[in-house]
Amino acid sequence: MHLLNYKEANKLDYNTLDMSYTVPEPKIFACTQSTVLAEKIAKSYGLNLGNVIFSRYSDGEFQPSFEESVRGARIFIIGSTNPSSENLMEMLLMLDAAKRASARHITAVMPYFGWARQDRKDKPRVPIAAKLVAKMLEAAGATRIITMDLHADQIQGFFEKPVDHLFASTIFLPYLKKLNLDNLTIASPDMGGSKRAYAYSKAMESDVVICYKQRAKANVISHMELIGDVKGKNVVLVDDMVDTAGTLTKAADLMMERGAISVRAITTHGLLSGDAYEKIEKSQLEELIVTDSIPIKKESSKVKVLGCADLFADVMQRVHNNTSIASKFLM
Repeated sequence: MHLLNYKEANKLDYNTLDMSYTVPEPKIFACTQSTVLAEKIAKSYGLNLGNVIFSRYSDGEFQPSFEESVRGARIFIIGSTNPSSENLMEMLLMLDAAKRASARHITAVMPYFGWARQDRKDKPRVPIAAKLVAKMLEAAGATRIITMDLHADQIQGFFEKPVDHLFASTIFLPYLKKLNLDNLTIASPDMGGSKRAYAYSKAMESDVVICYKQRAKANVISHMELIGDVKGKNVVLVDDMVDTAGTLTKAADLMMERGAISVRAITTHGLLSGDAYEKIEKSQLEELIVTDSIPIKKESSKVKVLGCADLFADVMQRVHNNTSIASKFLM
């Protein structure tokens, strides 16, 4: 075998070399609680889900195992991290397994970023859980994060890795426009969501009202007031998540008392814990529209679910091909 030295190598005619290179397809894996959504995302992307199995010990401890090579590959691990904490632990273990299996790019696709409500110290001697989770994801091996409608935009700053923060407005706005509601007013259920409400109102060319609430404790509202006029209006409440549904149902009832024609609610993440379904059924909400970022616990005549798989698949393709995702940011 004749080995070229440096001078000889630099005399080569590079025009005669085949410089074509095909970027290999990425691999998509799912945490157990997000398997249904991950299958939809993979199908929209045009791939099959990768093979990963979970072994469980009798005490509840579990171990994920990639049953195919990921060496040098770009992989996407899909999993929302809503409680229980087992969902977050699954994501962390899968990231660590991928890192130790020599995956080159490891993207944590988290349609719902759990623990995000603890984004600051609101009283002494409490944690900032969102910051802790961000650090754990990076330590476990995530080289990029893709998520949707964070509870607070500034959570992106908790990461040292790139974060693609998608907005579900790209899903909700087309649905809202198809409703063709007259005298539409966008509402925020609290002061913190006013920016989101203004963004929707700008897109829909509508008025805005805001609810002011005070809490006795977490998930318990002691007082609520309405800032703005809803008389003769079709109102759409917008929020990032619905947990016990106490805020949304109370706001809907208040607005109907103030003369609204109808009240709907759009919330990205349908946690719907406790007696949330019962509250929604008994409330004056016309309907609650959520995405499938979190699996819906049960069917309800008032709960409508819009799919987010196409949005995530599109963004994942753009990330893989290094093309812009700016068009996915409507807010």
